[in-house]
Formats: sequence, structure tokens, C-alpha cells
Amino acid sequence: WAAAVRRYVDECVAGKTGPRAKDFNMRWIASMVADVHRILSRGGVFLYPWDAREPDRPGKLRLMYEANPLGLVVERAGGAIYDGHGPILDIQPEGLHQRVSVMLGAAEEVERLENLHAEAAV
Repeated sequence: WAAAVRRYVDECVAGKTGPRAKDFNMRWIASMVADVHRILSRGGVFLYPWDAREPDRPGKLRLMYEANPLGLVVERAGGAIYDGHGPILDIQPEGLHQRVSVMLGAAEEVERLENLHAEAAV
């Protein structure tokens, strides 16, 4: 993962004794639709970031039929969706099966990830 994503996860895992001073829990249902439903119902963030073990692949989820449709739903519900560089809904598709990394959910959590990426870029 990118340094910003590792830092975000480390901060969440640290819980009340960490810099966020709050306990978090992790869930993975293995279905993006089910995970997004849970986030819309209960709050939180969904991460499927770029994997440093596969540097030539920008992510695993498909832009056109995974990230964009669910990203639109999340944004309309007041959340945000980000790929590590900018809003996913602003990406001009280059192909039908184009892959992207995905970070979506509560707007304040996605904004935190954006800020960590910006700090890491400096």
C-alpha cells in the first residue's frame, strides 16, 4: 500500500491510545455492494487501495462497473470516493475494464485519506 494508506490504517488500528483517540473495527464482507451497504447504513470507509506488490496495476476494482456506480451512490448519500490521486467520478475512462484503487465512504474519512496522500506527496 501507499504510505498514506498504511498510515491511515495504522492510526485506526491504534484505537483510543492512538492519534485518532477512537476505537475502530474492521469488517470485510468480500462483496463491494454489501460492504458499501454497510457503510451507508452504519458509516465508515471502504478501502481497496493500490498494492505495492503489483506496481504496474493501478488497482483491482473496475472503474466503469464497480467504482463509478457505487461511487455515485455514495456521493449522492453525502460521502466521497477517491483513488489516491483525485475523485474517481472525475476519471475519464480509457477502457471498459480499466482498474482503479478505491477509497470510499464517510466524507470526513475520505478527506482524511486525501490529506494523508497530500502530506506524503510533499
